[in-house]
Amino acid sequence: MNSTIERIQADLKKLGVKENDNLLVHASLRSLGEVPGGAETVIRGLLEALGPEGTLLFPTLSYRDVNSDHPVFDVLNTPCCVGALPEYFRKRPGTVRSVCPTHSVSGVGRNAERLLGDHCRDTTPCGPNSPFRKLRELGGWILFIGCGIHPNTSMHAVEELVEPVYLFTDQPVDYRILLPDGSETRMRVRRHNFKGWAQAYARLDGLMDETHLRQGKVLEADCQLMDVKDMWEKALAALKENPLYFVRKLEEGA
Repeated sequence: MNSTIERIQADLKKLGVKENDNLLVHASLRSLGEVPGGAETVIRGLLEALGPEGTLLFPTLSYRDVNSDHPVFDVLNTPCCVGALPEYFRKRPGTVRSVCPTHSVSGVGRNAERLLGDHCRDTTPCGPNSPFRKLRELGGWILFIGCGIHPNTSMHAVEELVEPVYLFTDQPVDYRILLPDGSETRMRVRRHNFKGWAQAYARLDGLMDETHLRQGKVLEADCQLMDVKDMWEKALAALKENPLYFVRKLEEGA
Protein backbone atom coordinates (compact mmCIF):
# COMPACT_ATOMS: atom_id res chain seq x y z
CA MET A 1 0.00 0.00 0.00
CA ASN A 2 1.43 3.39 -0.93
CA SER A 3 1.69 6.28 1.50
CA THR A 4 -1.15 8.32 -0.04
CA ILE A 5 -3.58 5.42 0.33
CA GLU A 6 -2.47 5.02 3.93
CA ARG A 7 -2.98 8.72 4.58
CA ILE A 8 -6.47 8.67 3.05
CA GLN A 9 -7.32 5.66 5.18
CA ALA A 10 -6.02 7.36 8.32
CA ASP A 11 -7.85 10.61 7.57
CA LEU A 12 -11.11 8.74 7.01
CA LYS A 13 -10.69 6.82 10.25
CA LYS A 14 -10.09 10.09 12.13
CA LEU A 15 -13.24 11.53 10.57
CA GLY A 16 -15.24 8.53 11.79
CA VAL A 17 -15.39 6.06 8.89
CA LYS A 18 -15.24 2.51 10.27
CA GLU A 19 -14.68 -0.94 8.85
CA ASN A 20 -17.90 -2.63 7.68
CA ASP A 21 -19.69 0.71 7.15
CA ASN A 22 -22.08 1.37 4.28
CA LEU A 23 -20.69 4.59 2.81
CA LEU A 24 -22.25 6.78 0.11
CA VAL A 25 -19.76 9.32 -1.23
CA HIS A 26 -20.20 12.70 -2.91
CA ALA A 27 -16.82 14.03 -3.92
CA SER A 28 -14.76 16.61 -5.72
CA LEU A 29 -11.57 14.90 -6.86
CA ARG A 30 -9.88 18.25 -7.39
CA SER A 31 -10.47 19.27 -3.77
CA LEU A 32 -8.08 16.58 -2.53
CA GLY A 33 -5.09 18.28 -4.15
CA GLU A 34 -2.44 16.46 -6.14
CA VAL A 35 -3.05 12.74 -5.65
CA PRO A 36 -0.48 10.31 -7.09
CA GLY A 37 -2.47 7.72 -9.01
CA GLY A 38 -5.53 9.97 -9.15
CA ALA A 39 -8.99 8.48 -8.78
CA GLU A 40 -7.74 4.92 -8.29
CA THR A 41 -5.70 5.96 -5.27
CA VAL A 42 -8.74 7.66 -3.73
CA ILE A 43 -10.97 4.63 -4.32
CA ARG A 44 -8.39 2.30 -2.83
CA GLY A 45 -8.08 4.54 0.22
CA LEU A 46 -11.84 4.43 0.72
CA LEU A 47 -11.94 0.67 0.30
CA GLU A 48 -9.08 0.17 2.76
CA ALA A 49 -10.93 2.27 5.33
CA LEU A 50 -14.11 0.20 4.89
CA GLY A 51 -12.37 -3.17 4.94
CA PRO A 52 -13.46 -6.31 3.08
CA GLU A 53 -16.94 -6.34 4.64
CA GLY A 54 -17.76 -2.69 3.95
CA THR A 55 -19.80 -1.25 1.09
CA LEU A 56 -18.78 1.75 -1.01
CA LEU A 57 -21.37 3.67 -3.06
CA PHE A 58 -21.28 6.69 -5.37
CA PRO A 59 -24.25 8.42 -7.01
CA THR A 60 -23.75 8.07 -10.77
CA LEU A 61 -26.57 10.34 -11.90
CA SER A 62 -27.31 10.82 -15.60
CA TYR A 63 -30.30 13.20 -15.61
CA ARG A 64 -28.54 15.73 -17.88
CA ASP A 65 -28.11 13.27 -20.74
CA VAL A 66 -31.10 10.98 -20.17
CA ASN A 67 -34.32 12.97 -20.47
CA SER A 68 -37.58 13.29 -22.39
CA ASP A 69 -35.64 14.31 -25.53
CA HIS A 70 -33.22 11.38 -25.18
CA PRO A 71 -35.04 8.72 -23.11
CA VAL A 72 -32.36 6.01 -23.39
CA PHE A 73 -30.26 4.73 -20.49
CA ASP A 74 -27.39 2.34 -21.18
CA VAL A 75 -26.41 0.91 -17.79
CA LEU A 76 -22.83 0.15 -18.84
CA ASN A 77 -22.10 3.13 -21.08
CA THR A 78 -24.19 6.16 -20.15
CA PRO A 79 -21.79 8.53 -18.35
CA CYS A 80 -22.64 10.12 -15.05
CA CYS A 81 -22.86 13.90 -14.76
CA VAL A 82 -21.67 14.43 -11.19
CA GLY A 83 -17.89 14.42 -11.41
CA ALA A 84 -14.72 12.60 -12.34
CA LEU A 85 -14.50 10.34 -9.29
CA PRO A 86 -17.95 8.71 -9.57
CA GLU A 87 -17.47 8.39 -13.33
CA TYR A 88 -14.19 6.55 -12.75
CA PHE A 89 -15.76 4.40 -10.05
CA ARG A 90 -18.74 3.27 -12.15
CA LYS A 91 -16.35 1.97 -14.88
CA ARG A 92 -14.00 0.29 -12.42
CA PRO A 93 -13.95 -3.54 -12.67
CA GLY A 94 -16.26 -5.14 -10.11
CA THR A 95 -18.53 -2.13 -9.69
CA VAL A 96 -22.29 -2.66 -10.02
CA ARG A 97 -24.66 0.10 -11.19
CA SER A 98 -28.31 0.31 -10.24
CA VAL A 99 -30.92 0.46 -12.99
CA CYS A 100 -32.47 3.92 -12.88
CA PRO A 101 -32.38 6.18 -15.94
CA THR A 102 -31.65 9.44 -14.09
CA HIS A 103 -30.51 8.67 -10.51
CA SER A 104 -28.45 5.49 -10.59
CA VAL A 105 -25.97 4.55 -7.88
CA SER A 106 -22.84 2.46 -8.34
CA GLY A 107 -21.37 0.31 -5.64
CA VAL A 108 -19.08 -2.47 -4.56
CA GLY A 109 -18.89 -4.55 -1.40
CA ARG A 110 -20.90 -6.78 0.89
CA ASN A 111 -24.24 -4.96 0.66
CA ALA A 112 -23.95 -3.57 -2.87
CA GLU A 113 -26.45 -5.94 -4.47
CA ARG A 114 -28.85 -5.59 -1.54
CA LEU A 115 -28.81 -1.82 -1.87
CA LEU A 116 -28.79 -1.54 -5.66
CA GLY A 117 -30.58 -4.58 -7.02
CA ASP A 118 -34.22 -3.43 -6.84
CA HIS A 119 -33.87 0.15 -8.04
CA CYS A 120 -35.40 -0.90 -11.37
CA ARG A 121 -38.73 -1.49 -9.61
CA ASP A 122 -39.27 2.18 -8.77
CA THR A 123 -41.41 4.64 -10.70
CA THR A 124 -39.63 7.65 -9.17
CA PRO A 125 -35.89 8.37 -9.08
CA CYS A 126 -35.46 7.86 -5.33
CA GLY A 127 -38.36 5.60 -4.43
CA PRO A 128 -38.79 2.82 -1.87
CA ASN A 129 -36.51 0.39 -3.73
CA SER A 130 -33.75 2.92 -4.37
CA PRO A 131 -30.34 2.74 -2.67
CA PHE A 132 -31.10 6.10 -1.04
CA ARG A 133 -34.14 4.69 0.78
CA LYS A 134 -32.53 1.33 1.53
CA LEU A 135 -29.48 2.99 3.05
CA ARG A 136 -31.80 4.55 5.60
CA GLU A 137 -33.17 1.12 6.48
CA LEU A 138 -29.79 -0.62 6.55
CA GLY A 139 -27.90 2.18 8.24
CA GLY A 140 -24.87 4.01 6.94
CA TRP A 141 -23.11 7.29 6.34
CA ILE A 142 -22.84 9.90 3.62
CA LEU A 143 -19.35 11.28 3.05
CA PHE A 144 -18.90 14.66 1.37
CA ILE A 145 -15.37 15.22 0.09
CA GLY A 146 -14.61 18.84 -0.74
CA CYS A 147 -18.11 19.68 -2.00
CA GLY A 148 -19.99 20.68 1.13
CA ILE A 149 -23.28 19.05 2.13
CA HIS A 150 -25.33 20.74 -0.58
CA PRO A 151 -25.07 17.99 -3.28
CA ASN A 152 -27.03 15.48 -1.18
CA THR A 153 -29.04 13.23 -3.50
CA SER A 154 -30.47 11.32 -0.54
CA MET A 155 -32.55 14.40 0.25
CA HIS A 156 -34.61 13.70 -2.87
CA ALA A 157 -35.68 10.42 -1.27
CA VAL A 158 -36.84 12.33 1.80
CA GLU A 159 -38.71 14.80 -0.41
CA GLU A 160 -40.44 11.98 -2.26
CA LEU A 161 -42.20 10.99 0.97
CA VAL A 162 -43.66 14.50 1.30
CA GLU A 163 -43.96 15.47 -2.40
CA PRO A 164 -43.60 19.25 -2.07
CA VAL A 165 -44.96 21.27 -4.98
CA TYR A 166 -41.58 21.78 -6.65
CA LEU A 167 -40.50 18.13 -6.77
CA PHE A 168 -42.07 16.41 -9.79
CA THR A 169 -42.86 17.29 -13.38
CA ASP A 170 -46.43 16.69 -14.53
CA GLN A 171 -45.84 13.68 -16.77
CA PRO A 172 -43.65 10.58 -16.39
CA VAL A 173 -41.19 9.63 -19.10
CA ASP A 174 -41.04 6.25 -20.85
CA TYR A 175 -37.38 5.21 -20.91
CA ARG A 176 -35.64 2.56 -22.97
CA ILE A 177 -33.15 0.69 -20.75
CA LEU A 178 -30.15 -1.16 -22.21
CA LEU A 179 -29.08 -3.76 -19.66
CA PRO A 180 -25.53 -5.10 -19.13
CA ASP A 181 -26.43 -8.53 -20.56
CA GLY A 182 -27.44 -6.97 -23.89
CA SER A 183 -31.18 -7.20 -23.33
CA GLU A 184 -33.58 -4.26 -23.18
CA THR A 185 -36.47 -3.24 -20.99
CA ARG A 186 -38.68 -0.23 -20.40
CA MET A 187 -39.23 1.95 -17.35
CA ARG A 188 -41.84 4.68 -16.83
CA VAL A 189 -40.41 7.09 -14.27
CA ARG A 190 -41.47 10.49 -13.00
CA ARG A 191 -38.82 13.19 -13.30
CA HIS A 192 -37.77 15.69 -10.67
CA ASN A 193 -38.50 19.30 -11.49
CA PHE A 194 -37.25 22.14 -9.20
CA LYS A 195 -38.14 24.71 -11.88
CA GLY A 196 -37.96 28.13 -10.25
CA TRP A 197 -36.45 26.74 -7.06
CA ALA A 198 -32.90 26.29 -5.78
CA GLN A 199 -32.02 23.42 -3.46
CA ALA A 200 -30.88 24.43 0.01
CA TYR A 201 -29.79 21.16 1.56
CA ALA A 202 -26.95 22.86 3.44
CA ARG A 203 -29.65 23.85 5.94
CA LEU A 204 -29.17 20.39 7.43
CA ASP A 205 -26.12 21.86 9.14
CA GLY A 206 -28.44 23.73 11.50
CA LEU A 207 -30.46 20.61 12.33
CA MET A 208 -27.79 17.99 13.06
CA ASP A 209 -25.33 17.90 15.94
CA GLU A 210 -21.61 17.18 15.68
CA THR A 211 -22.08 13.53 16.61
CA HIS A 212 -24.19 12.93 13.51
CA LEU A 213 -22.57 15.48 11.20
CA ARG A 214 -18.80 15.34 11.63
CA GLN A 215 -16.22 17.68 10.17
CA GLY A 216 -12.64 16.88 9.15
CA LYS A 217 -10.02 16.73 6.43
CA VAL A 218 -9.08 14.07 3.90
CA LEU A 219 -5.81 15.08 2.32
CA GLU A 220 -6.44 18.74 1.40
CA ALA A 221 -10.25 18.48 1.22
CA ASP A 222 -12.70 19.75 3.82
CA CYS A 223 -15.07 16.88 4.49
CA GLN A 224 -18.31 16.08 6.28
CA LEU A 225 -19.55 12.67 7.45
CA MET A 226 -23.32 12.50 7.88
CA ASP A 227 -25.33 9.84 9.73
CA VAL A 228 -28.02 8.69 7.29
CA LYS A 229 -30.67 7.75 9.87
CA ASP A 230 -30.29 11.02 11.77
CA MET A 231 -30.43 12.96 8.49
CA TRP A 232 -33.71 11.28 7.60
CA GLU A 233 -35.19 11.95 11.03
CA LYS A 234 -34.27 15.63 11.08
CA ALA A 235 -35.00 16.34 7.41
CA LEU A 236 -38.34 14.56 7.33
CA ALA A 237 -39.52 16.39 10.44
CA ALA A 238 -38.49 19.73 8.93
CA LEU A 239 -40.26 18.98 5.62
CA LYS A 240 -43.47 17.88 7.30
CA GLU A 241 -43.55 21.13 9.22
CA ASN A 242 -42.59 23.24 6.18
CA PRO A 243 -42.53 21.56 2.73
CA LEU A 244 -40.39 24.43 1.39
CA TYR A 245 -37.74 24.20 4.13
CA PHE A 246 -35.00 22.86 1.84
CA VAL A 247 -35.52 25.13 -1.15
CA ARG A 248 -35.56 28.83 -1.91
CA LYS A 249 -37.00 30.83 -4.75
CA LEU A 250 -34.28 31.56 -7.30
CA GLU A 251 -34.71 35.29 -6.97
CA GLU A 252 -34.30 35.10 -3.20
CA GLY A 253 -31.08 35.20 -1.23
CA ALA A 254 -29.54 32.13 0.35
